[in-house]
Order: sequence, then structure tokens, then C-alpha cells
Amino acid sequence: MHRDQMGRISPHRPSDIRRFSLILVLAIVPTAGAGAGGLVLSSDAARALDQTYSGDVDRAITTAQTIEQSQPESPVGYLLEAEARWWKTYCTSCEIKWGLLDAWKRPKRPDDDAYFALADKAIELARAQIAKSDTAEPHVYVAIGFALKARLYSLREEKRAIAHAGVEARSECLRALELDSDMADATAMLGLYNYYIDALSSIAKMLRFFMGIPGGKKEDGIRQMRIGMEHAAFLAVDARFYLAKNLRTYDQLYDEANRVAEPLALRYPQNPIFLLLLGNLNAKLGRDKKAAEYFRSVESLPVSDSACASHARDLANTLLAAIE
Repeated sequence: MHRDQMGRISPHRPSDIRRFSLILVLAIVPTAGAGAGGLVLSSDAARALDQTYSGDVDRAITTAQTIEQSQPESPVGYLLEAEARWWKTYCTSCEIKWGLLDAWKRPKRPDDDAYFALADKAIELARAQIAKSDTAEPHVYVAIGFALKARLYSLREEKRAIAHAGVEARSECLRALELDSDMADATAMLGLYNYYIDALSSIAKMLRFFMGIPGGKKEDGIRQMRIGMEHAAFLAVDARFYLAKNLRTYDQLYDEANRVAEPLALRYPQNPIFLLLLGNLNAKLGRDKKAAEYFRSVESLPVSDSACASHARDLANTLLAAIE
């Protein structure tokens, strides 16, 4: 248990090791330009992301693979496929702990290798682009590739691998922001870094000091994540989702988290993860009727991934039973 700034006791403080792992994933410079520029995605790439966030991950994978075939020297298709596969993994890995829904951890699985291969291929292709022309965009793609790897390493609690991927991502984002200070996708990652680094306990902050990782302010992180969710090309939805989830998990700011998350369900009403998050937030706010609406809506979703659909329904029923 821990006490928040108001002196209230909360039973669901995530471990400092897990927080520190997330910081390593997103360790970027303490200051950077934050504008409405950066990556420009093709219509096909944007469609693949929309399919992923709409819960139609199998179609998103097909769209991403089409991009891979038509643009074999581009890292974009491989990153899009890995992003889609990550959300499949996230859905089936979600659990309810301390009354909160999240993917906390899971063991290694055979299909993890294919996921890592996609990220590695994207990194390889992006680095080949850098060798030809040192521009900001491929550096961001390399960073996203390492961040995708770090997500799964974090889920598997592989701390050395998380650290390696985080250091590589940091280096690439540093260079990208040197070349283009308006990289909103980099700003979104910077916001996550600043948020997490300020949320550490005193013991973990001491460890951060000895490792030479720069500090940050939670307020700056929130502002930067908001810039990312409004202006980023690849990470806009991720920035909004993680901001809402973090405000819920680490600050217990359920009403603010709910306001941040609501546009996700409005734009992507067939994504079970977004609906479950909104239901979870409304339950925390004591809005049981609204929470029940979100939970019941999950039961009839046409989710293409049968494993995700089945698991999401089970989670929805468990959460619904808790408020009824």
C-alpha cells in the first residue's frame, strides 16, 4: 500500500521495477521541440492503424503485409504489422488486479519470435535509409521498432532486454529531434518518459540518479502526451490510451482519465480494450449504470480475433459482476 498526496491509502501502486522498466523503454532527452509536424503516413498506413484500433487486427495485419510487399525497402509495413500484433497480445494478456484492468505480465510464447522479427526487420530497413540520407523520419522508425520490442520485453519482465531497447530508442529519438524539432511522435514518447520518471519512489529515483538518466516533471509529461495524442502520426492513439491509463493507475484521477479516454470509444466503438477501459473508469467513478453499458457492449462486438473476443467477454462479465 502507499499514500497519495492527499494522504489516502491506495492498494494498487505498481512496482517501481515495472515503472523503471517503462522509463527505460522511453528514455529520451529532457527537452525537445513540440510541434504539430513530423511523420507523414500514407493513406494505406493510416488505414492499417485505423483497422488496428477498430479491433479488426487481422485485417490490419493483411493491410500491413500488402504495404510490406509493395514497399519492401520501407520499415512502415513491418511496424504496422507489429503494432497490430501487439494489440492482439495486449488483449489476451489483460487481467484484473486491484480493481484495475491491464496487461500486467505474461510468460514467453512461441509466436513472440515472429513479433520480434517484424520489429528487427523495421529497424534494419530504417537504418538502411539513414545510411543513404540522415533524416529524422527513419530515426523515429528505428525508435518505434525498439519501443515495440520493449513493450513485449516488459510484459515478459526481461529487464536487461528492456534496458537495451530503451537505450537504443533514446539514442534514435535524440537524433530525430536534432534533425526535426517538430517530431510530434517523439514528443509523445518524451511525455511518457517525463510522466514516469516523476512518478518514481525516492529509492528508484536514487537508482535513476546513479544510472545517469535525466529527470522530468509529470506536468510536462502530461502536456507532451496531449501534444502527441493531437498531432502525432503513428503514436496518437497510443499516447491517448497510455495517458488515460496512467492517470487512472498512478494518480487515481479517474474523471480526468475518463475525459481523455472517451474519444477512443467514440472513434473506435468496436475496440473491446477501449470499451473495457471506459467501463473500468466509470466503475471507479461510481457510475455503475454507465460502466455496465460499456461492459455489456463488449459481449456483442464483431472482433475478428476470436481469442481476444472471448477473453474480452470474460473480462467484461467479471467486471460487470463486480458492480452488480
